[in-house]
Amino acid sequence: MNSVTPEPAGGADNAAWTAGPIAGGRSGFRRAARIPSLVAGSLMLLLIAALALLIPWLSPYDPTTQDLASFLQAPSGSHWLGTDQLGRDLLTRLIYAARTDLAIMVLAEIVPFCTGILLGMLAGYYGGWINTVVSLLTDTFIAFPFYLIVIIVAFASGAGAQGIYITFILVGWIVFARVSRGLTASLRQREWVASAQTLGLPGYRILLGHLLPNILPQAIVVLMTDMVGVLVAIVTLGYLGIGIAPPTPDWGTMIADGQSFMTTAWWLSAVPGFAVVYMGIALSLLGDGLADLWRRTS
Repeated sequence: MNSVTPEPAGGADNAAWTAGPIAGGRSGFRRAARIPSLVAGSLMLLLIAALALLIPWLSPYDPTTQDLASFLQAPSGSHWLGTDQLGRDLLTRLIYAARTDLAIMVLAEIVPFCTGILLGMLAGYYGGWINTVVSLLTDTFIAFPFYLIVIIVAFASGAGAQGIYITFILVGWIVFARVSRGLTASLRQREWVASAQTLGLPGYRILLGHLLPNILPQAIVVLMTDMVGVLVAIVTLGYLGIGIAPPTPDWGTMIADGQSFMTTAWWLSAVPGFAVVYMGIALSLLGDGLADLWRRTS
């Protein structure tokens, strides 16, 4: 992935050689409010997050309790999106599945994000054998198809969230390491870094206090984009039957279960499929908006 080198927030003439805030206080909020994609993506995510948090109080139905007398009902006043082949309310399961998949998506990104940023910064700043090892690892993993690695590791780890976490801990850090390594190597050549080195500041202070604030905006933009891929991978694993184990609601499992009823109850697969597209659009808009905000304030 190509990285874009940012101007340091503090500028070359910053006497303290520190990165100032990218956008702070009311000024930053006003800038963000003028970016349509950022506002739209944020509102879309807030809507699904609010529904996911409030669904236990909004729905009278249990997402796993079967009611065979109500199977395959069409959308109605009592079941807004109808029921599935086991009589479970589809809207309730859809929102509970959002809680499951989005929680896994976020948790599966935490360790790879932190690990990738750390390894990339060390490789870009110090170079030498650290850079060689990080480059070798990233090139090795990139040589294999991403979904092949995901499926093999998830299948070996067994169905459930544990396999998904292990998978993304192993391979998810690569994109963040590549971005942070490129940015760090570029920023390391700036005068304000050389000045900090001349003053005798230790490497960890330069990395954490001066380089990291300038790397994080771009890394967060990449994180938003990468989350779309993680979500699709989670849904794909569920669809293949090696993701979240039933009866826990999961968008991938719901899509797979509805395939047999496409001619009689098309909504069983279409609704969770739409939910995946909705989240992909929301995260993409948020990432584009953050990138636009970062460009305007850098």
